[in-house]
Amino acid sequence: MTTLQTPGPTLGVVGGGQLGRMLAEAAAPLGVEVIVLDPTPDCPAALVARDQLVGDFDDEAGIRELAERADVLTFEIELADQDLLERVSEETGTPVHPRPETLRTIHDKLVQKRELREAGVPVPPFRAVDDADDVRDAIDEFGAPVMLKARTGGYDGRGNVPVESAADAEDALESVAGPAMVESFVDFEREISAIAVKGDDEVATFPVGENVHEEEILRETVVPARSSDEVLEKAEAVAADVLEVMDGRGVYGIELFETSDGEILLNEIAPRPHNSGHWTIEGAQSSQFEQHARAVLGWPLGSTTLRSPTVSTNLLGDVDEPREAALANVDRILETDGAHLHWYGKREARPLRKLGHVTVTGDGVGTDDREELLATARELRDDVTFE
Repeated sequence: MTTLQTPGPTLGVVGGGQLGRMLAEAAAPLGVEVIVLDPTPDCPAALVARDQLVGDFDDEAGIRELAERADVLTFEIELADQDLLERVSEETGTPVHPRPETLRTIHDKLVQKRELREAGVPVPPFRAVDDADDVRDAIDEFGAPVMLKARTGGYDGRGNVPVESAADAEDALESVAGPAMVESFVDFEREISAIAVKGDDEVATFPVGENVHEEEILRETVVPARSSDEVLEKAEAVAADVLEVMDGRGVYGIELFETSDGEILLNEIAPRPHNSGHWTIEGAQSSQFEQHARAVLGWPLGSTTLRSPTVSTNLLGDVDEPREAALANVDRILETDGAHLHWYGKREARPLRKLGHVTVTGDGVGTDDREELLATARELRDDVTFE
């Protein structure tokens, strides 16, 4: 058994947004220092990380310096250049987790779905499309509506376009603007997610959460998901199968559909901590961010046990146009037992931009009723204003 000691190693993170910020917050108590690379000076992670290198995600000199200053590299954004990470890792000897090969698979949604289907992971029917005729053929095959997806670059619903009829095919394809794929439209009962962790020789899964989306953007996560034990066990089994396909240690956000007949289909995978796992900071024995730091460093994983039923809700930019980010009327959040405010330190508020989140735990408010927790979280969120 390897003897670990603190102060410990340095973790280099490509990306310094809110995920990098919360990762640095979780790493600090372990004695792990974090250095981030991000193109935005004074990015959200800069306040809590040891240092920030200012550079693009494909900046070779920046990635190389990050590797030379770190013991392990990881990333909090899929825009990290997988080929560059792989080359720098080989030349400097600094490992990258999850592996660049996993990032390469995730980067292209079509490649991702093909590899998972080949491995036996249940996915919705899909096909590549090159032009509007292909989209119309997909509608003939799958039935309308279908979901048109950009193969690369989409997140938070960006790059996902419902196509209601063959007449809409051309306009939908133009809006995606790049290589695309089509998936059949899933008649789902709810959207759920499993935050799973792949360690050196162990795996762990947090309790499955239920996600509430609006305009393709995650608004709330309810844990445990309001579904049957049988369905949740299926979801955890699918998550375990996904980890078998993924190469490299770390946290994986695995988004799933629960169909109307109780089956589980994979939606998408994020090879990093995920918005739907933010509840773990207060709601689980160890957070997804602590787990990611432990995993990528090859350390033993922590407990993923639920402390109590928990709800998290995002604070999104409620503005008509970009302006300085300032949050007002947070008093009720701070005064409510079991409520926890997280502000991401972004300097600019933009429409529907994720600026923070609020978590409400059952043990704090004295109830295990998830409906009541959700109502409380919504009330606290709706009281907040942007000034």
